Amino acid sequence: MRPLSIVHTENSCGWGGQEIRILTESRGFLDRGHRVTLLAPPEAPIVAAAQRMGVPVITLPLRKKRLSDLRALRQWLLAHRANIDVLNTHSSTDSWLGAIACATIRDRPPIVRTRHVSTTVHNRIGTRWLYMHANAHIVTTGEAVKRKLARENRIPPERMTSIPTGIDLTRYVPGDARLARVRLGLPDRPALGIVATLRDWKGHVYLFDAIAGDRAAWADWQILVVGDGPDRALLEAHVARAGLGDRVRFTGQQDDVVPWLQALNLVTLPSYSEEGVPQAIMQAMACGIAVVSTPVGGIPEVVDAGVTGISVEPRSAESLAAGLARLRDDGALRARFGSAARARAERDFGIERMLDRMEVVFRSVLEPL
Repeated sequence: MRPLSIVHTENSCGWGGQEIRILTESRGFLDRGHRVTLLAPPEAPIVAAAQRMGVPVITLPLRKKRLSDLRALRQWLLAHRANIDVLNTHSSTDSWLGAIACATIRDRPPIVRTRHVSTTVHNRIGTRWLYMHANAHIVTTGEAVKRKLARENRIPPERMTSIPTGIDLTRYVPGDARLARVRLGLPDRPALGIVATLRDWKGHVYLFDAIAGDRAAWADWQILVVGDGPDRALLEAHVARAGLGDRVRFTGQQDDVVPWLQALNLVTLPSYSEEGVPQAIMQAMACGIAVVSTPVGGIPEVVDAGVTGISVEPRSAESLAAGLARLRDDGALRARFGSAARARAERDFGIERMLDRMEVVFRSVLEPL
């Protein structure tokens, strides 16, 4: 089969799993011999990250649902239409801009919309047009997101495909935690970590409250907060008020989280909203680390409660504290869950599986060759 020419749009100026998924997928398709181009605003962090990964990127003003941004995207699509097989949109604004631009183009490319999160999609007339008519197909990053769109927005399941993000299992591998801590300049003490953008729904506050409520039992542990985001100052202030300044370390954004994951003995992600299938959990599992998380969004699709980790009640520091304590105090159980997590990752989380399934979707929306 001939190589595909895929154009991605992303207007987000944040950084997290969604942006990483786009770049991981793009790099994978490039390595398979396909053509890939990313369109994004010049100020978006994904632009520099794409350049570092060798993903072709074009900067366009795609920040708002306004005429000037629509005109810029439409002109680019018209100029390059002959070299576009599929347009893959990702966030709300670029999805609207792409849909309207393509609706005004005579020989328009089919649109595949990737829905990364489980936030509510309102059943307005315009939104129904966007999801039911403007998009040729919808990809969700988990079955929970797909079920929610079918249930709340009445989108036929056959118009959607759930394709979780793939993990590079040659990079995300188990390591020696003590050696990893030495290399990172960390104290040689057991480490509990959370790898996530610093946003309220990731549940950092509940983690800090869980630690503060059982601080004596955590005396020998260090808490690593890997990532950055808009709530950093608020979270740092919360840690200070809780008297955890000597226990909690904010590492900031890390271009390579592998050594930080390998330095951990236990991982948590107490999210309470807006999750698809979090890559941080999949990455931790690939590194052979047990996980304590919540049954939110697509998390139960990857965390097998009682097998690879523990599921706790969302928005509950008490439930989180109990789940963390169980694994903190039982090294054999942590090791057993960690081994099962790596085995699950090897079976289900590989990047090639994601690329295979995405290619099937992209080819399915094309006219017969």
